[in-house]
Amino acid sequence: MLHTRLLPPPSPTPMQAAYASMPPSHEPEYEDDDDMDSDRYSIASGSSNMHYARSVSTSATSHDWEMRSASPAPSVYSMTSSLRAASFRYEYGRGINNYSEVYRLPADDEEFERLDYQHIMFTEAMGKYPPPLAEIMADDTPGVTKTCVDLGCGSGSWILDVARDFPHCSAVAVDLVPMQDLHMPPNCRSEVDDINLGLQHFYGSFNVAHARLVSSGIRDYKGLIDEMAQTLRPRGLMQVVEFDFRVYDVRKRPIMPGRLEEDTPWIARWMNLANVAVEQRGGEPDAANHLHAWMEAHPLLEDVVYREFWFQTSPWKPGHDHESARANRLGAMMRDDILAFLKSGRPLLLGNEVDYETVQELESNAERELKEGKVPTYVRVQNVYARRKP
Repeated sequence: MLHTRLLPPPSPTPMQAAYASMPPSHEPEYEDDDDMDSDRYSIASGSSNMHYARSVSTSATSHDWEMRSASPAPSVYSMTSSLRAASFRYEYGRGINNYSEVYRLPADDEEFERLDYQHIMFTEAMGKYPPPLAEIMADDTPGVTKTCVDLGCGSGSWILDVARDFPHCSAVAVDLVPMQDLHMPPNCRSEVDDINLGLQHFYGSFNVAHARLVSSGIRDYKGLIDEMAQTLRPRGLMQVVEFDFRVYDVRKRPIMPGRLEEDTPWIARWMNLANVAVEQRGGEPDAANHLHAWMEAHPLLEDVVYREFWFQTSPWKPGHDHESARANRLGAMMRDDILAFLKSGRPLLLGNEVDYETVQELESNAERELKEGKVPTYVRVQNVYARRKP
């Protein structure tokens, strides 16, 4: 049994209070140009001399559970039935985390496989890392271990890349369920925590802080940006990547519920329903549209860079030139990701009291539409990275 002691939330710092008083950003204008609970497990993959970033919970305390197996291979750990029971519950045929009532997408093997393939797609489209990361994570300061945290790490694809590409660093993966990679490198640690409770125990700990596609589980994304900024060391790098649970037409205008007509794409109808469900569960599905303004306004951040990526929802673009071929290749990858996401979204929609027949109709028609590849629609992914001031 877990024994959790919840502590009262800390008073905001003067910097937090000043940032909170800033007005929220307005919805961005869309361009028409063409373009593509807090219970924490600590899992180390083996003994090493690595100096890990500190992890002392201030929002809650719990048992630290050893999850490695008795195997002599230091990178292998096993999840016992009791740990699995504590981490997961099953809803509508999928494994859901047992700690957050906000995040209702699965955390099972099927979902992790989807996220692994999604990582490959994002790496091809965006590059593996933001440009400053390699220099920031370089092993160039004697006696100082570079550190990186991935918040809402999912399958762990991104943070595992960091741990392997920078073997001298300390890499920390945080999510609502333990990362279950059987080949976790010795410089990577997995922690189970709800980042909605705050990151005070990580303040000033990291050279790099990263979060990708976590908005559906975040109650206050602007507050998360503030927390992430404070986890950074001076001149550290922060990166966030999100999409807004919308589908866009060929002119890159969002297909909102008010535009629903008989010929409205089925995938847009499904996504609009998912947007509503995420918001009603307490998440921020539209956070992507505010990331740039929030980070530009933050008093700790500078050198803010904004990028957006338009992914076709299927390989519908005509032509055989290099640009069209690349867009269609990424479109095929996004189509496959969305097809799996339709199934991942069942617990979210059904758990939000959308009736089964409606979910089935939307899902089957969206699946047919995506496989036919005749409807020209986009998904917009927004990426912002910035440095902490000295």
